[in-house]
Order: sequence, then structure tokens, then C-alpha cells
Amino acid sequence: MDYQSIINQYYAEDDQLRRLLLFHSRQVADRSLAICRQHPELSLDVQFVEEAAMLHDIGIRWCHAPSIYCMGEAPYIEHGQIGGRLLRQLGFERHARVCERHTGTGLPGFEPETLEEQLVCYADKFYSKSHPERVLTVDQAAQSLERFGHEGVEKFLGWAKMFE
Repeated sequence: MDYQSIINQYYAEDDQLRRLLLFHSRQVADRSLAICRQHPELSLDVQFVEEAAMLHDIGIRWCHAPSIYCMGEAPYIEHGQIGGRLLRQLGFERHARVCERHTGTGLPGFEPETLEEQLVCYADKFYSKSHPERVLTVDQAAQSLERFGHEGVEKFLGWAKMFE
């Protein structure tokens, strides 16, 4: 699968949103791939991890978040579900699951299950599309999750022990 061709279908080449999506997704993919290299004992599907990381936010185009160039109508919290439906329609079930399960540490009923889903979700927490120049520490990322509840923070810190 060529993730670039999927992005090209939905995002114009000169689009600010596309540039932000690609920058953020590459940050998440690079961190995920570094963790794959550091932990060969986890037997992660490296190619899938890169593809899934590059596509995890494909649904943002249809959401309303003007500060990050998203001019759609859906609430931003739905971007994972939208991306999941899109990728599932294209025949990419595993990639769709990553989209649906990366928000916070997983929305109710959509918690990351596989190691690859957990890894992309974990890596995503270090980068914000609102401030793409920032890279959070584990402690800062954990603190940012507190608004979703302490259970999510504990889940994230468990992933930190496994992946760092």
C-alpha cells in the first residue's frame, strides 16, 4: 500500500492542511519506527507501523478546527472515526483500526488493542498539530492526557515503560 497515494486523493498538493498532516504524521512515524528498531523483541510489523502512522489522522480534513486549517463540519474528536471509515472503504481494515483507536489513549469502545495500535497511539501523544515545533517529554505528554482522566494517563505510562 502506498499511503502517499491515499493522502493525494484527499488533500490538495499546495494545501496548508496537507503540509501540516504530513509533517505531524512523519513525526509520529519516525518516533514509532525508532521504537520498532529499539525493541525487536516486540516483533512489530514495521511496514504496517509506518503506513498506519502516516494515515492515522487522514480524517482531519472533514473536521472543524480552523486553527489547524481543518474547515470541515464534524467535531474534531470524530477525526479518527472518519479516517477509520474512509480507510475501511478502501479495504485497509488494520489501518482503519489505528485511526479509530489513536485519540487520547483510546475512546470508550475504541481502545488500542494490538501492539501496533498502541505504539502509534503512544507516539502520537508527543506531537501536536497546533504546535508542530514542540516535542513533549513523557511527563508532559502524560500531563496533557490528564483531561481525559487518570486511567488514560496510567495506560500511557504503561506504554512508556514498554516502548522507551
